[in-house]
Amino acid sequence: MYIRRILGPKSIRLPDGRAMTRADLPAAGTQRWVASRKAAVVHAVDAGLITTAEAMTTWGLSEEELDSWRDAVARHGVAALRATTLQRYRKCT
Repeated sequence: MYIRRILGPKSIRLPDGRAMTRADLPAAGTQRWVASRKAAVVHAVDAGLITTAEAMTTWGLSEEELDSWRDAVARHGVAALRATTLQRYRKCT
């Protein structure tokens, strides 16, 4: 039996104290991106659970898209990732 070794940490602590592992990330090839799934990817990349390149290949994201999610969370929090409020926060910049 072959066990795949994963580079990087096995779990991370989120700012609210919860633990996050790779099992908490959205499924590969996710088509419908809700705010919670976007936030999970952003937190995983920012904390070093996965790399930016790994996130881009796993979910088919562009670098600009991932950077915009990261910027929205940094400036306004996870609520900025909702599609309905995204337009409001874009006007602030």
